Amino acid sequence: MPEDLTLFEPFVWIITAAVLLAILLPQMVKILREYERAVVFRLGKFLSVKGPGFIILIPFIDRIERVDLRVLTINVERQEVITRDNVTVHVDAIVFFRVVDAEKAIIQVERYMEATTWLAQATLRSIVGQVELDELLAERETVNKKIQDIIDRQTDPWGIKVVSVEVRDVVLPEDMKRVMARQAETERDRRAKVIHAEGEFQAAARLVEAAQMMRDHPIALQLRYLQTMTDVSEEQNATFAFIPFPMELLEAFRSFGRGRGDANPGDASPGAVAPDPEEPA
Repeated sequence: MPEDLTLFEPFVWIITAAVLLAILLPQMVKILREYERAVVFRLGKFLSVKGPGFIILIPFIDRIERVDLRVLTINVERQEVITRDNVTVHVDAIVFFRVVDAEKAIIQVERYMEATTWLAQATLRSIVGQVELDELLAERETVNKKIQDIIDRQTDPWGIKVVSVEVRDVVLPEDMKRVMARQAETERDRRAKVIHAEGEFQAAARLVEAAQMMRDHPIALQLRYLQTMTDVSEEQNATFAFIPFPMELLEAFRSFGRGRGDANPGDASPGAVAPDPEEPA
């Protein structure tokens, strides 16, 4: 019987070594992807940042924390905020950030993902409360930039870089939507009236220029008269007879009228004798 145990003794050692290797190997060897880093702690004290690739650790003595260096996203839940002009809105946002210093992200803050999320929520409420509704709707990029700068400044000691912040949606109360719709309609009516008045003014100015041109150049009035005859003949089915009127004759009458108007009715020739009003006719 002892001889049988001696024969099985090498197999026992092989099995024992295989079991120990199966237990210790996962603790000794780690493989990190290209976008991962391992923050190594030895007996609780920071040792180094390793990776990517194949790394070797001391079992039960070294412990690692994996850090993802890719751009991560945080969905800031929709929350109710009062703007500076006392309008209640519901806003949500999304934050893009990445870890640039794995050591700080693990040592300087507990659960950097959760901490950045809470910071983004608080900053969103603070910035939206400092702007008016019109600025929030019309200058969205400015609001995003303000939120990004504040979060980036606060997370810099944590080894985190905020890439961008986007306010995704701004939900207004129903009464505010109706007020804004009426305001937009009124603004459109005002612009339409201004454009119409501007058109009338330009048309009147053109008519004045045309009248001055016809006054200075009578032949232009004759051409306009002929153009009107052509237009009427094309648009009407009835037959019209037009008698051309020479512009020279009209100018003669105008000159005669000016001459009569310039003469003084009280003036008399030197040889004329004023009639006696008492003599019978």
